[in-house]
Amino acid sequence: MLTRTLLHMRQLAALLVAASGAWQVAGLWFNPLNEAHLLIALIGAAYLLLSIGLFGQSRFSLFLAMVVPALHLWFLMRLGEGLASLPAAIDLAVILLCARVFWALRHQPSV
Repeated sequence: MLTRTLLHMRQLAALLVAASGAWQVAGLWFNPLNEAHLLIALIGAAYLLLSIGLFGQSRFSLFLAMVVPALHLWFLMRLGEGLASLPAAIDLAVILLCARVFWALRHQPSV
C-alpha cells in the first residue's frame, strides 16, 4: 500500500512540474519578448525535462525535483516577487511531495 501511495505522490509531483513548466514556456506567447521572459521560459524547459524524469524510477530526479524548485523559490525571493504566488505554491508542493517520496524510498527495507 505504501508503494502505491508513493507512486501517486511521485506522479502528482511530475504533473505539477509539467504544468508549471508548460505554463512558463507558454508565457513567451503572452508576454513581450525580453531577457526576463526568456529566462523564465528556460526554467520552464528545465521543469519539463524534470517532469519526464519524475515519471521514471530514478532517485536522482527526485533529488533534482527538490533542488531546482528550491532554487527557483530563492530567485523569486531575491527578485522581490514574494512567495504569495501560484508558481511559488506549486514549487513548494513539489518540494514537499518529492522530499516525502525520497525519504520513504531511502528508508525502505531492501529485498
